[in-house]
Amino acid sequence: MTEMDAPLATPCNIQICEVTCDSFRIMWDMPPEDTARATHFFIDLSRKENRDPNRFKHRDVPTKLVAKAVPLPMAVRGHWFLSPRTEYCVAVQTAVRQADGDYLVSEWSPVVEFCTGDYAMEHLQQLLDKASSAAGRLLRFSVFYRNQHPEYFDYVRRECGGLMRPALKDTSGSHGSPISGKLHGVFFSCNTEFDTGLPPKDSPYGPLRFQIPAGFLLNPNICLYFADFYCMYTAYHYVVLVLAPVGTEGDDFCRTRLPRLDLASNPFLTYIAPQRQEEEAVYCHASDVILEVLFTEPVNLDQGSVEQISGHHQLMSLTTANAKKDPSCKVCNISVGR
Repeated sequence: MTEMDAPLATPCNIQICEVTCDSFRIMWDMPPEDTARATHFFIDLSRKENRDPNRFKHRDVPTKLVAKAVPLPMAVRGHWFLSPRTEYCVAVQTAVRQADGDYLVSEWSPVVEFCTGDYAMEHLQQLLDKASSAAGRLLRFSVFYRNQHPEYFDYVRRECGGLMRPALKDTSGSHGSPISGKLHGVFFSCNTEFDTGLPPKDSPYGPLRFQIPAGFLLNPNICLYFADFYCMYTAYHYVVLVLAPVGTEGDDFCRTRLPRLDLASNPFLTYIAPQRQEEEAVYCHASDVILEVLFTEPVNLDQGSVEQISGHHQLMSLTTANAKKDPSCKVCNISVGR
């Protein structure tokens, strides 16, 4: 048996590092003689929930990457369409390509699991750019509002002292949004109807509506952040914004994760300070997208009013609770995942 025919050791101590939403680096231990001989690496990657325990030859399964041997750690990016916040299983083989074109391969390494990350700032900026193109003109508004069922407001008064407390953001929208399942807040709307300039008469969230003057939530002491842009297999597109009072825990969370917007100059939600003492501040919202505004601090019912809406509240098709983003939409998707 020549040196080139000697068996290759099974890779061990697999390590995954520098994980992002669409890339990672991988390294492992192998004897020095294998490092010198190896011409190629085979990397087998699959989603954890779809993992097939059976092993196949490298030519049989399209999830396997055949790469020329490079110094470790090896960067894996663009070889698969990796999804953000997704658990994967990975295993490796080392190989020596022989003169006849066939490969001498090691046994598969133990399987290692890892999870991809959230969208980075650069990916959110891509979403922001797409959302800006879809936002439309700015319309004036005067109140933020939140629809719920009577039981919700009864609970807030009875158990929370009248405070609507922040709740954990659900998984609706883009899978890679950094706020999903991580940031607490109270959701508000501010879109108005074209013909009246008032909030819509209908709501999918409940027959009672809490309204609060816009200045309580949007003012110079608030930081405004862009968090997401998505649709749900409909013509409607949603933009998720975060309002966080300066210096709060929510502000600290968003500062390094989300693009910050200028309160006076952005395509979605603006505050223009009064120029003279007798003037009032001007508040505007984007007309062609539905804004979902997450306020990161508790809001007291005493700051506004709760009233019955005049329309219907059974429009459940419009609710966005845990709604999944349409992965095929060219308007709101970016190339690094959904």
